[in-house]
Amino acid sequence: MADETKTGEDVQSSGVGTTGHEWDGIQEYNNPLPKWWVWTFYVTLLWSVVYWILMPSFPLISDYTKGIRGHSQRAVVAEAVAEVEALRAQNGSALEDAELEAIKADPDMLTFAMANGRAAFGDNCAPCHGTGAAGFKGYPNLNDDDWLWGGTLEDIHTTLLHGINWDQDDDTRFGGMTAFGEEELLTSDEIATVANYVRSIAGLETRDDADLEAGATLFEDNCAACHGENGAGMIETGAPNLTDGIWLFGADEADIIEGVYFGRRGVMPAWVNRLDPVTIKSLAVYVHSLGGGQ
Repeated sequence: MADETKTGEDVQSSGVGTTGHEWDGIQEYNNPLPKWWVWTFYVTLLWSVVYWILMPSFPLISDYTKGIRGHSQRAVVAEAVAEVEALRAQNGSALEDAELEAIKADPDMLTFAMANGRAAFGDNCAPCHGTGAAGFKGYPNLNDDDWLWGGTLEDIHTTLLHGINWDQDDDTRFGGMTAFGEEELLTSDEIATVANYVRSIAGLETRDDADLEAGATLFEDNCAACHGENGAGMIETGAPNLTDGIWLFGADEADIIEGVYFGRRGVMPAWVNRLDPVTIKSLAVYVHSLGGGQ
């Protein structure tokens, strides 16, 4: 293999200078860059200057240079969103003054409401209720027929408009469970007793030593006013049915004891000031159609 090490004599004979760097007798040529590369570099420099003049570029202390074109990607997106909203408003204008039942009865309005409602649900409701509306622990399943505040079209529409326990809306519906333990209304033993009684009326297994008769008395004195004498719940107060197999916060004894001790107060935001009337109606129709509407 030929020795490619360049000596000082070789460098001088080539007519190309060196950079002055040398490693173990090996010197580095100072060859010029290819002209095409140099010109490309100059063009990019020129283009950067033109871009800085035309487009937003340099950050300032509290703002940035706008460029003579006044371009804004935020404005482009806002314009596109406005166009979509205008088209949606045009297509959904018939829903604005229509009754909910009339929307369901009209194929054209129903088709639009379902598509619009499905999209709005994914954007606004799915984070709590899930993409399939099956809910999570503490967040209701919208596919079943168990509704704290009613599952008719009007009930769902009202809930969407004003929320539940939403302090920022004067028309919201308030409902919550008393914290019987924290407020020292019942002792820990009494709470365990009534929790086992509640499990018994739901057909769930109870402790062998559970005093269900005492639990029934405690339930009648403390719980029946909201949940009803038989524990079937009351829509008027948002009190859940305790006799079915649907439990929002869990049916284990520990879950029920926790609820009785600390109370429960689920919150849903009001959408009346967040979504337009057509979208809220579309959501009501879509949620009602999931299979759990009454």
